[in-house]
Amino acid sequence: MDETIAAISTPFGEGAIAVIRLSGKRAIEIADAVFRSRKKTSELVSRVQQLGKIADGAQVIDDVMLSVHRAPASYTGEDVVEINCHGGILVTRRILRLLLDRGARIAGPGEFSQRAFLNGKMDLTQAEAVMDLIRAQTDLALRAATEQLEGRLGTRICEIREELLELLAHVEAYIDFPDEDIDPDTGKALLNKLDGAREKIAALLRTADQGKILREGVRTVIYGAPNVGKSSLLNVLLGCERAIVSEIPGTTRDTIEEVINLHGIPLRLIDTAGMRESDDAIEREGIARTLKSIERADLVLHLADATQPRSHVLWASETGTAHREIFILNKCDLGEDTSWKETEAMRISCKTNDGIDTLADMIFQRVMGGSMNLTDTSVAINARHQACLKHAAQFADAARQGLCDGLSAEFVSIELRAALDAVGEVVGKADTEDLLGKIFSTFCIGK
Repeated sequence: MDETIAAISTPFGEGAIAVIRLSGKRAIEIADAVFRSRKKTSELVSRVQQLGKIADGAQVIDDVMLSVHRAPASYTGEDVVEINCHGGILVTRRILRLLLDRGARIAGPGEFSQRAFLNGKMDLTQAEAVMDLIRAQTDLALRAATEQLEGRLGTRICEIREELLELLAHVEAYIDFPDEDIDPDTGKALLNKLDGAREKIAALLRTADQGKILREGVRTVIYGAPNVGKSSLLNVLLGCERAIVSEIPGTTRDTIEEVINLHGIPLRLIDTAGMRESDDAIEREGIARTLKSIERADLVLHLADATQPRSHVLWASETGTAHREIFILNKCDLGEDTSWKETEAMRISCKTNDGIDTLADMIFQRVMGGSMNLTDTSVAINARHQACLKHAAQFADAARQGLCDGLSAEFVSIELRAALDAVGEVVGKADTEDLLGKIFSTFCIGK
């Protein structure tokens, strides 16, 4: 925290502009040493851009726009300098190297956001929302990340912490008077307060699936025998010719993965090699990868050729995917074999697009299961939040059982304090160096 850090905050490669950031006690001093303009960096008004040049002694490197953001009114809570230069690979690297030569050090992944957290500019849920915002693939995911960045989840967590703190204070008051037991009326009131906190924890836990879908998407595998139209279905859903379509069986040898926006949720579509017996070593490897993809899938689109007899199909009962499978009959525009007459299936034609919109609606309903309120994305916890809150719920349940069983106030206090610590981990109130290192290591350099 005593060092001044620097990084290129825009993606690697050529572009119109690039942004280079400095943050720390010496940020303004270091910028002063390389910035040439009618005003020195230290003389600039905060949050106002100044045109000038970055120079290494007498050698000008680039014309830039530079702005100063003085502590504590900055992203990191420290003095921050942002340099907007031309977006070439060489020019950005030379400016960064110049800043490092003048005393800055290269920033680690997420270090700017980590400093913002450590300086109290945001809680840990807001810091995580920064990367959710960057990685959002649909409008719904973007809205959820924005609302978390505004502190919606942090606010709910703080409410739970306050309730648990109040409970803990009541219970520990009895520890100071060892001759007194918690009387029945007080015990009942404590139980009611604890039940309220437990329900709020449970409500947040119920958003875990929603959060997983918004952040990671739904792994959706398209599988079936060769030549049933798997690649055609991928292309139709994508709206472009992504996969090669051929009448020759075994065209797809490897998995092909793309993401689409389906009614606001990211769907990770995976086209796979056709399932059949094969003597070709490469095709057999493709089929093995198909089976692995099916095992990891959240949803399976099982495709069959409507013009072929029903007996040729590998059924879900044989692959163990019945609970997460949608069975689809393709090529219905060419007529349907009589063996399919009584079969329940989604009937489509990738050639004419018949049934595709209905299939998209069915996928959405299967994925969401009616459990996701699309008008409320203000809270959608991630896997780390879920683990913390599960521990909190377990400790709260143990505290409740202790109250019901009339156990000592000391025992109840231990469980309540553990629940409080577990809830606090969500927003970083009980942070450890290892926890912070794990979270911020997933960030972009320069963020």
